[in-house]
Amino acid sequence: MTALRTKGTGERMKPRNVSRAAGALIAVAATALVVVSIIPAAASAGRANGGLTPPEAGAPVATSVGKGEGKLNLIAWEGYAQPQWVKPFTAATGCKVNTKYAGSSSEMVSLMANGGGGQYDLVSASGDADLRLIYAGDVRPVNISLIPSWKNFQSFLQSPSFNTIGGKHYGVSFEFGPNVLLYSTKTFKTAPTSWSVLYNKKYSGQITVPDNPIQIADAALYLSKTDPKLGISDPYELTQPQFNATVALLKQEHPLVKKYWDLASQEISLFQSGTTVVGAAWPYQTNTLVADKVAVAETIPSEGATGWADTWMLATKAPDPNCAYKWMQWMTTPQIQAEDAISFGETPGNKLACPIMDKLQKGSCEAYHANEPSSYFQSIKFWKTPLATCDNGKNDCVPFQDWVTAWTSIIG
Repeated sequence: MTALRTKGTGERMKPRNVSRAAGALIAVAATALVVVSIIPAAASAGRANGGLTPPEAGAPVATSVGKGEGKLNLIAWEGYAQPQWVKPFTAATGCKVNTKYAGSSSEMVSLMANGGGGQYDLVSASGDADLRLIYAGDVRPVNISLIPSWKNFQSFLQSPSFNTIGGKHYGVSFEFGPNVLLYSTKTFKTAPTSWSVLYNKKYSGQITVPDNPIQIADAALYLSKTDPKLGISDPYELTQPQFNATVALLKQEHPLVKKYWDLASQEISLFQSGTTVVGAAWPYQTNTLVADKVAVAETIPSEGATGWADTWMLATKAPDPNCAYKWMQWMTTPQIQAEDAISFGETPGNKLACPIMDKLQKGSCEAYHANEPSSYFQSIKFWKTPLATCDNGKNDCVPFQDWVTAWTSIIG
């Protein structure tokens, strides 16, 4: 598996590899060898996101996938282009994969400038980068009907607001994970029912949370349930008063926090040593600690949780569109989804991957919540880029750059 990390800019960072799960890959048939043809997209992309229209909303989309161009240039998180599935992909399609690993979402956005510059074809963007790429015109719509496995994806990943605007799909969802409450079962005999434990002075010096501005959304989600008079309906769309109240809560929390973690391995060490007893985490940390026989468990409290999801997005100036579509088809199949989920330590978007995961690694489907009921997934508010323009069309939401500035003031 791999340990993901973040940094103080509020973004997912590249993973640190710690082990690999073995498993056989199943080759899938190459798609029909015809040239990609295109049709104009509908004239109007809709009035999503407060009336903003993506620059590429009217760009033509492919109607078929043809013979590969012989190469594919990716921008990806480290671990998303492993030899176990890249080699059979190349053998099946003739597309040689070249991968540029990015260290953060901002690096991905930078590399994708000017539509990928005619160099890159696809990027494995997270929700905190998707809207930046879409509204910069650096990615273009895809024909989701050319990706057969999409129909087997979790419904909440088929047309999510972080990558689908006005009915246009700017890529295909991939894998995801919730941000859970990790706790010591020695300290908590029953699972905490609220995120309030992270703001409780009783646990001062025993709390740990991620070091990133997107953590502001976690606090906003908590306040949306516990202080309804604030009127928070979306933790990523905060008016200035809502934002100020959220920042104030996080500043109150600051002296209680033992460490703002950058690496998953840091949080794991804190719980192994008993230094911390409760914190915000990913299932990866929980599963690693449980395997090490540390007395911990995780839960999603009554207020719900935030989460991240990755999307393979097509560069506006992708030089190899056939190979790009073939890659999206390949990476969304149940077998590859299962392989990647176990290797990377995340949850597959394809519902048919679950039994394959358990064949590759017993209990992994449950461990990464791939078999949870829909109510579990509905409780997760997935990352999306905070924009100044709210969904209601008003320009009174606090943009992401202000989140970054506020986070610096919160953690000192």
